[in-house]
Amino acid sequence: MSDVLVSVKNLSIHFGGLKAVDNVSFDIHKGEILGLLGPNGAGKTTCFNMISGVYKPSSGQVFLDGVCTNGLPPHKMAAMGVGRTFQVVKPFAGLSVEENVIVALGMPHYGKFASSWRFWNAKPSRDAAMELLKMVGLEKEAQSRAGLLPLGNLRKLEIARAMALKPRLLLLDECFSGLRHEEIQVIEDLIYKIRDTGVSILFIEHNMKVAMSLAEHIVVLDHGRMLAVGIPAEIQKNPAVIEAYLGKGGDSDAA
Repeated sequence: MSDVLVSVKNLSIHFGGLKAVDNVSFDIHKGEILGLLGPNGAGKTTCFNMISGVYKPSSGQVFLDGVCTNGLPPHKMAAMGVGRTFQVVKPFAGLSVEENVIVALGMPHYGKFASSWRFWNAKPSRDAAMELLKMVGLEKEAQSRAGLLPLGNLRKLEIARAMALKPRLLLLDECFSGLRHEEIQVIEDLIYKIRDTGVSILFIEHNMKVAMSLAEHIVVLDHGRMLAVGIPAEIQKNPAVIEAYLGKGGDSDAA
C-alpha cells in the first residue's frame, strides 16, 4: 500500500495568456509536513486552490489517496478530507468562538434544514466544538465573540475550524503571518500535534526560518514552475533558490 496521500501530476493552469502554474509535480506522504515555498507570484496559492477545488486545472491531475479530484468543488473536497485555512482570517465575527467551530462541524448536515437545526442545538455538537477548542488552546475564549479575537487566536480558530472537517490533508496558507515569536512557537507546536495524529500538512510560508524548521520536505516554485525539491538543508544551499529569493550576488543562505 502506498504511503502517498496526495499526488500532483504535471499540474498547470492558465488565466488567459498567463501560465500561473506550469507543469508542477510533487507528492505529499501520509503524516508528512511539506512546505510549498517561493517568492511572491510564484504560484503557491494557485496550487492550493487547485488542490482544494477552488480552481480546475487547465491540465495535469490531482490525486487524493489514488482518486483523481480534478473538477470537484471545495465542499466535496472538504467531504473527502481536505481542510484549509486562509491567510486572511474571516470568522463569523458576530458569532462566538464556539459557534464558529460548530458551523464547521455541521458541514455534513447542510442541505437538510431539520438535520442542520438539530445539529446546531445538540449537546454533542457543543462538546465536539469544545474538544477542538481545547486542542488549539481556545477553550477559555469559547463564548467570546470571534470578531474580537487578536490575530494569534484568530489563527488558532481558523485551524480549529479546518480540523472540524476531520481532514486527512490540512492546507495552511500563511498561518504564521503577522504573529509574534512566542505566538509562532505555539502554532508550530500545534502543527506538530496535528501531524502526530496522522494528518498530512501542506503549508505556504514566507518566513523562511519558520519554514525550514517546520517542514520535512520542501517544494520551491518560481514563476509558476518547479525550482527545487528536497529536505530543508538542501533547499537552503540550493543556488537557484538563493537567486530566486535574493537575486544574484545575494546572501549565501536562503534562510
